[in-house]
Amino acid sequence: MDLTDRLVSAVIARDAATVRACLEQGAAPDTLGSDGLPLLCTAVAGLDHLTAEVLVDGGANQDRELPDGSTPLVRAVDTGSPALVTVVLGDAPRLRVPKASQRQLLDLARHWYEIGVVEELRRRTGAAGPAVTHRIDDAHGDTIDEVSLGGLTVRAGHGAILTHLEWRFGVLPPLAEVMARAVPHAEDGDSNWFAASYYLSQRRGPRIWSELTALRHHPDPTHRRFLASVLWHRGFLATADRASDVARDVDFLASWAQDEPDGHVLANILGVYNGGEHPDQEAIGLQYTNHPDPRVRSEVAFCLSRERTARSEAATSALLGMVRDPDPKVRAAVAQVFAPRFTLDNQLAPAIRDALLLLLRDDALWVRRHAAESLALSDDRTTPSLDAFLTLLDEEDKDLRLEAAFALARRDDPRAEQAYQRIGPLDAFSEHDHRLFALWRYRTRNQPDRV
Repeated sequence: MDLTDRLVSAVIARDAATVRACLEQGAAPDTLGSDGLPLLCTAVAGLDHLTAEVLVDGGANQDRELPDGSTPLVRAVDTGSPALVTVVLGDAPRLRVPKASQRQLLDLARHWYEIGVVEELRRRTGAAGPAVTHRIDDAHGDTIDEVSLGGLTVRAGHGAILTHLEWRFGVLPPLAEVMARAVPHAEDGDSNWFAASYYLSQRRGPRIWSELTALRHHPDPTHRRFLASVLWHRGFLATADRASDVARDVDFLASWAQDEPDGHVLANILGVYNGGEHPDQEAIGLQYTNHPDPRVRSEVAFCLSRERTARSEAATSALLGMVRDPDPKVRAAVAQVFAPRFTLDNQLAPAIRDALLLLLRDDALWVRRHAAESLALSDDRTTPSLDAFLTLLDEEDKDLRLEAAFALARRDDPRAEQAYQRIGPLDAFSEHDHRLFALWRYRTRNQPDRV
C-alpha cells in the first residue's frame, strides 16, 4: 500500500495517529477521497475532530471551494459540532477568511441556531417522523445533543459555534444575546453553555462588568448560575496583569455568597469563590455549615480550609461535625480537606486522624479513596493508621490498595514491598503516578541493591 492509500485508509478508519505519520512522511494533506472530495471533508462528515485537526495542522485547506460551492469549513459549521469547527477554523481566521465568507459562516450558524436543529433537518431531508436524540461527549469534557433525522446526523451546538465564530472574527454582540444561547442548555458541561460563558469572560471593561454583575439580581436562578460560570472562567484564565480584576471579582463573590437564596446557585458561587483567597472565606463557610443543599455543604468544606491560613478551632469543629454528614459528597469533601496540603504541616491532630480513620470505613468508595489519600500524605505513623493501611490491602478497589502501598513506602515500612505485590498489575495506572514512583524511592532508601 503506497503512502496515499495509507492516508486515505487512515482517515476513513479515524486513525489520527497514522494520519499524522503519513503527513510527516510527505503525504499530501489535500488528497482526494473516492468521492472526489478532500479527505478533510471525510473527517468532517464523520464528526472526527481529532483527524480533522491533524489534517488542518498538516496543511489541509479548510477554505477550499468544493463543487457544490461550500468549503470544508462551511461543512463543519453544518455539523453543529463546536469541537470540529474549532479545529477546522484554524489559525488567524480573521485575517485569512474574506469578510464575505465570514458573514456566510456567521449567517449559517445563526440560521441553524434560530430555526433549530430538528426543523432544519426536516427542511433539508423532507422527513416527517420523530428525530432521535442522544446526549454525547463532544470534546474536552463538553456534552451536547446529537440529533438524527432523515439519514442526517448533526449536533446541536450551533449556538456555541456562532459565539465562537463571533469572537474569532471580532464581533461582540450584546451580553443578553450571547447569554440567551446558553440558558436553554444549563446542563453541566454543555458546549453551548461553555462557549457563551467562556467568551463573555474574555471581555473586559466597565460596561461589560456592570452588565454581568447586574445578573446577580436576575429572578431566574439559571441566569445567576450563568454569571457564576462566567466568573469561574475569569478567575481560571486570570493572568498576573489582571490581579486587580481578580480581587474585585472575589470581593463581589463574597458579597453575593452571603445573600444568594438558591442552593444550586450558591454552590456554584462558593465553587468559584474557593478558587481565590479572601479574608471572609471561613466566616462564609461557617454561615452555611448546616445548609440544606449538600452541594453547598460540600463547598463549605473548602471554605473552611485555606492552604495558606491556619484553620481556626471553629472551622475544625465544624469539619469534624461534617464527617457524619448524610451525603457522601460532603463526606468526600471533608476527607479531601483533611489532607496535609490544606494545613501548615504534614502532622495530623488526633481528632483529624480519627476522623480519617472513620472515613476509611465509609460505605461510599469515593469517600474511602479521599480519606486514604489524605491519611497517606500525612506523616502520621501511629499504629491505628498503619493497621488501617494494611486493612486497605484487602480492598477490592485497586486504587485503594495502591494508596495503602504508597503510604507504607512513604513511611519506610518493611511491609511496603509485599504491599505493592498485593496490588496486582501496575500497568493499570499512569506511569507518572507518584504512588508508583514511591516504590522506587523506597528501594533507593532501603534496598539500594535492587535499584
